[in-house]
Amino acid sequence: MSKKIKIVADSTCDISPELQQKYNIEIHPFVVNLGEKSFRDGVDISTDDILKYYRQTGNVSKTAAAPPGEYEELFRQWDPDEYDVLFFTISSGFSSAYANACLAAENLDNIYVVESANLSTGILLIVLTAADMIESGMSAAEIAEKLKEIIPKVRASFVIDTLEFLWKGGRCSGVAALGANLLRLKPCIEVIDGGMSVGKKYRGNIDKVIPQYIRDRLESTPDVVRRRVFITHTFEDRAPVEAALKQARESGMFDEVLETRAGCTIYSHCGPNTLGILYIEQ
Repeated sequence: MSKKIKIVADSTCDISPELQQKYNIEIHPFVVNLGEKSFRDGVDISTDDILKYYRQTGNVSKTAAAPPGEYEELFRQWDPDEYDVLFFTISSGFSSAYANACLAAENLDNIYVVESANLSTGILLIVLTAADMIESGMSAAEIAEKLKEIIPKVRASFVIDTLEFLWKGGRCSGVAALGANLLRLKPCIEVIDGGMSVGKKYRGNIDKVIPQYIRDRLESTPDVVRRRVFITHTFEDRAPVEAALKQARESGMFDEVLETRAGCTIYSHCGPNTLGILYIEQ
């Protein structure tokens, strides 16, 4: 009898509750620290808590992956005689999650740790591609190998309203953040080779910038995998999000246009009023 395949991912994939239920995906939370207090991403803390903490203290939350022992405990939930497990992590360039998970899986033959080389729904695109492959009858080993070809083709980017969170989190210089604020620049942050890179810099209000950003991204990648695209964001205001969803649908490039809100780990680094369009290139 062939073994069942279980998909598990860390919470940085920003999956929606609806997609998690639909594809039966297990999520393991990152740790989010507000000062001396620790919480579990998406379990006992929300992005509202992070924004409130920032406004009260001027500090940003800190995030961390689980230690190897916690990952090993997680993996041992699934009987190796019955299950193979595909575990998806955020890029090793952003976190120790992949290294820690690999250590935990060293003596477990049924665990396949997949480094996404990405973040947010850049990871989720890979996760759902794996779910599609399971449906087609592929084994866990075959899926893990095939994903190596697909991962470099994921196109993930975000346009950011303020660099304050990236600066205070140590991911950009204070000079860059100050210059962007003074010039009212909204940088496009791209994920390239597992790291973050600054792309085009837009000028103006974020709600005016978003349509330009989405048009630029889609025009730069005309040959996409039609299966799905994500609009992922940290907006409270629905208007810019609805406009972005409409633009993605009207492009006619995708069969399914999905929306998710970024979780606490991603929010901790990008802050409010961030929006990205994420898809896979052919």
